[in-house]
Amino acid sequence: MQLNLFLPQADTASQPTFLPLPDAEVAYYSNWIKASEADQLRQQLEAELPWRQDTIKLFGKAVKIPRLQSWHGEESCVYTYSGLTMRPHPWHPVLLMLKKRCSKVTHTPFNSALANWYRHGQDSMGMHADDEPELGTEPTIASVSLGHARPFIFKHRYSGEKYVKLLEHGSLLIMAGKTQQYYTHGIAKTAKPIDGRINLTFRYINSREAEK
Repeated sequence: MQLNLFLPQADTASQPTFLPLPDAEVAYYSNWIKASEADQLRQQLEAELPWRQDTIKLFGKAVKIPRLQSWHGEESCVYTYSGLTMRPHPWHPVLLMLKKRCSKVTHTPFNSALANWYRHGQDSMGMHADDEPELGTEPTIASVSLGHARPFIFKHRYSGEKYVKLLEHGSLLIMAGKTQQYYTHGIAKTAKPIDGRINLTFRYINSREAEK
């Protein structure tokens, strides 16, 4: 674990917790954004991002993803996963501000962001790894949560061991090193009546790899 990678900066509100995951580098900041600011940012993003429900290929079939999403970043940041190719919208001011704050913590020059809106408990994210070629072999991914806390599941690819971390309102989760090589992650559905949540994942896209 490269502890110095995630040393807190002056504008962060908490010290990081390092998750006890073998073969991974994962840091978690609770209360990274104050609740009042996080409330405001969530409301603004819900109202102003160009949300859409995309379709992906799953076991050869076209399936609507169980959430809304919006892809933003530099013009060259074309991103493809599960048969879906996304071309970026321009940076929204809130996303640009959070990108800069995440870069200060991770020392990573992020150039794109994927926004996911989980509207209720039936919206989810299947188990997967962010291991597309354009992300590189050991990507650093910064994940900001705004809204109702949801359990985030890690599963080791080889041992099958699971670890669950509750991602709280205003928190920051950082995945780095070999995390994507050894773990899949996801958000499960729940039958409980819960409020919505927006998750923002900041990434660096290698445009040369994306063009291959």
